[in-house]
Formats: sequence, C-alpha cells, structure tokens
Amino acid sequence: MLHTVSSFDRIGEENAFAVLARAQNLAAQGRDIINLGIGQPDFRTPEHIVEGAIKALRDGHHGYTAATGILPLREAVAADLHRRFGVTISPDRVLIVPGGKVTMHMAIMMFGEPGADILYPDPGFPIYRSMIEFTGARAIPVPIREENAFAFSAEETLRLITPQTRLLILNSPANPTGGVTPRAEIEKLVAGLARFPDVAIMSDEIYGQMVYDGQEHVSLTTFPEIADRLILLDGWSKTYAMTGWRMGYSVWPEKLYEMARKLAVNSYSCVNASAQFAGLAALTGPQECVAEMVAEFDRRRKVVVDGLNALPNVTCATPTGAFYAFPNISRTGWKSKPLASALLEDAGVATIGGPDFGVYGEGYIRLSYANSTENILRALDRMKAFLERKNEG
Repeated sequence: MLHTVSSFDRIGEENAFAVLARAQNLAAQGRDIINLGIGQPDFRTPEHIVEGAIKALRDGHHGYTAATGILPLREAVAADLHRRFGVTISPDRVLIVPGGKVTMHMAIMMFGEPGADILYPDPGFPIYRSMIEFTGARAIPVPIREENAFAFSAEETLRLITPQTRLLILNSPANPTGGVTPRAEIEKLVAGLARFPDVAIMSDEIYGQMVYDGQEHVSLTTFPEIADRLILLDGWSKTYAMTGWRMGYSVWPEKLYEMARKLAVNSYSCVNASAQFAGLAALTGPQECVAEMVAEFDRRRKVVVDGLNALPNVTCATPTGAFYAFPNISRTGWKSKPLASALLEDAGVATIGGPDFGVYGEGYIRLSYANSTENILRALDRMKAFLERKNEG
C-alpha cells in the first residue's frame, strides 16, 4: 500500500479541463459539441510571434537559460509595463515563468501554512483555493457579487483581514465573471491596506488588456505605497493567444525575488528557450493583433449577452472584461452543475457550473465567448430549445 503525503488529499483542480475532456470524448463519438467551457482564445498565435520562436531554434537557442528568464525578455516586460501603465520596474524584479499558475503556486507556497489565512475571490479561478488548502492555510473567500457588477468591494475585503491574514489575492478583469473593478474601489482598497502592512498582495492581471465599454484596467503596480509587498501575475496566454506556449511572467518585491528564483530552480529550471524568444517577439512586435482580437471578442460579447438574456428565466449582467459571461440561472429551477452537465450531455453545449469557481458561484454558469459568432449563436439556440423543452416537461 502506497502512502501519499496527506496534503495531497486537500488539492483540487480546474474542472474546465474535465469538461474539455468530456466534450472531446463526446465529439470523438460523433456528437456535434460546441465548446463554450474552456478559457482560451480561438485565434492562432500571430505569425510574427511564431517566427520569433522558429528563428530562435534555427539560431541555436536550444539550451538552458537563466532560471529568471533571458534578460532581453525581462527588459521587454519592464518596457511594456512602462508603456501601458507608466511605471518604472527593474528587469531584475521580473521572473519569466511557464504560465500564470506558476506565480500563484509560488506566492501561495511562500505565505501559506497551517495557522495562516489567505483571502481569495469567490467566484474566482479555482486554483487559488486549491493551492491555499494544499499548503494547510485557511482559504477565506472574498464574495464577488453580481449586485456590485462583479467587482470586489474594498470595504468587504478589508473587513475580512485579521492578524492571521498573510496574503490577499485580487483579480481584475476577472475570471469567471468578466467583472472589472473600478479605480475608485481599488484606491479605497489600497488606502485601507495601509492599516495592514504585513499583508502581501498578489494581483492577477492576466486579462488586463481585455476591457470593453470604455472600462479602465487599473494595475496595482501603479500604487507605489504597496510596491514592497505586491506580486504581479501576468503573461502572454490570453493577450497573444499563446495558451499552449506556457508563457507567463511575474513581478516580485526585491525581498521575495530570490525565494521565487529558488523555487524556479527547484521545480522547472527555466522556461523553454524558444518560447521566451516568441514572448520577446510578442512584446516588441506590432500590437495591432491584440486590438483586433479584443475588438472581435467585444462583438461576440454583445451577441452572447443578448442571447443569454433572451433565454427563459436567465439573466446576464454585461461583462466588461476578459472573455466570459456569467449568467444567473437561479430562476430556471436548476442547480448550476446539473444544468451545465445536462447542457453538455443533452444539448451538446459545454459550459462550466458556477460552483466550480467557489461557493458563491451557485446560481450561475460560465460561458467563454472565445469561440466563433456562428458557434455562439448555435449554442444559444440549443440552450433555448433545451430550457423551453424542460419548462414544458
């Protein structure tokens, strides 16, 4: 009998991948499945980025790099942050990592242990809670409410901080809700955090360039008063349609950077060399590809929101960031996860049940509009027919 470490009993996962596997299995059986479950752009990685990786391979970049990432890429990240937010960040605080989850893993490992509290958004990305509980820390949900336009409340967040709180995780624009927290609320939070100087902050800004309706993405990096305890999570996956490249970066306070570097050395050594050159091409090359992709997401966003609000007993707040809709299905008579399962099995539409994103996700399902408008319209038709049929039954 093999005995595993007990902490592994507490680890969760991201159910979107389980739904993806089931959708692929049904498709392999000949079913026509429309996947609105997985959160990845349906666009190809722009050609100049692909060429950047190919050229790197042809030029012989086949070996290890520094665990922190190649210097030109770290410099490009710092320059990009300056271009977007006007902040000056040393490349020596930038760490190149294989995807956004690695930054979560590192930050939570640093601050999570039995007796510690870590605050995280709920509904929110499921790996936050999974990793917190893995470390033995207490996972304290910060409710993200529809009546607050799915922005976090500074007042409610600050009320949850106790002497045991070690880390606060923030996410705007947000997965799964598409909510964007406005500047006034972020400023109120930062001001309130002055009362809690020992609480670190991890700001997940992976969807930072995907905002709509004139919304502003306010980066936590623009607040110098928290720079000595702020960890920034960002990367290339969503912005440049590079999910499979596994390219992310983080910015660390000087006092934490060396610990992050050691975790890199102990786990993955360094990020794939040619992928780093692709990331360099992305940041230093033309940016029109980003604007074009976001404009297309915006068009789809309007289609999906209109269609969801036309479904029986369904309402959907208009998301202003990322590429997700989070419709309220509480009046349909269904619980979220059974509805998501039935939509996949009976209607051929893959979605994710709200509770997969936390206890406050009940009453909602998540749809990704990172799919073609044609497929979105087909999915909405199927959902409408399914709900009408069940209502009649």
